[in-house]
Amino acid sequence: MSKGYSLSAETKSVLNKYNIRLNHKLGQNFLIDANKRNQIIEYGNISPDETILEIGPGIGTLSLEIAKKAKRLICIEQDRKVADILQKRAMEESIDNIEIINEDALKVDFPEFDKIISNLPYQISSPITFKLLEYPFKSGILMYQREFADRMTANVGSKNYSRLSAMLYFKVDVEFLMNVPSECFMPKPKVDSTVVRLTPNDRFKEDGKLFRNYSRICKALFQHKNKKAENSLINSRHEIDYSDKKELKNNLKSIESERLEDLLEKRVINLSPEDILDLTKELEDIL
Repeated sequence: MSKGYSLSAETKSVLNKYNIRLNHKLGQNFLIDANKRNQIIEYGNISPDETILEIGPGIGTLSLEIAKKAKRLICIEQDRKVADILQKRAMEESIDNIEIINEDALKVDFPEFDKIISNLPYQISSPITFKLLEYPFKSGILMYQREFADRMTANVGSKNYSRLSAMLYFKVDVEFLMNVPSECFMPKPKVDSTVVRLTPNDRFKEDGKLFRNYSRICKALFQHKNKKAENSLINSRHEIDYSDKKELKNNLKSIESERLEDLLEKRVINLSPEDILDLTKELEDIL
């Protein structure tokens, strides 16, 4: 019996034992390939003194093995029934270092942690990743939909270049580790996945307020990434706390700066993260 089949059989057994019907709205696709699971955990390079955060642990496919290597594992699981099953499975295996938070990961504050290792639910990949950037951590081993992972490191000017690419640039280095075919999950999703490593970098050396403004500018710009930056800002002015179009136009004109004029004329998709940071600094007085 192969390891992959063994984990598949184990998953089916747990689901049947607890009469679990998978909730597609919560992105419940369980990993059933033991080799892939083991690789993910090995990539985490877990030390026995580290606290690991896992979002969307499900029935504990990763959790139970992570907990055996870490000092503490914090799991955030929204589904009450699934969280209870994870708790029972941990007790059955005499694992007592798992803390389960039965909340929506998008709404709860993360406790302190050293690393994050997760097979993220696809539908919250973007907001969870942005939220993660607000916390200090050593590294993250995260599984995403393959298309999403491609956007994380997209080059300026490419079709995949996005707010995600620009935001991650100043916070983390992204390393592709391995692809995970859809056949490795139960139920089988329509897309393949990619495991990446996120390692915090020190590219952003400015104060926190500037990065918050950078984030707001990115959010406004990339809603219209094929338009000129000026038009994008005006069309998405609510993201930078403007309701009056005329007021924003007048404020933009009031800033005498050749650099600003040049940046506002560029299409958003052609603005590098450094360009967007410069734009943010130029607009600091009117934000």
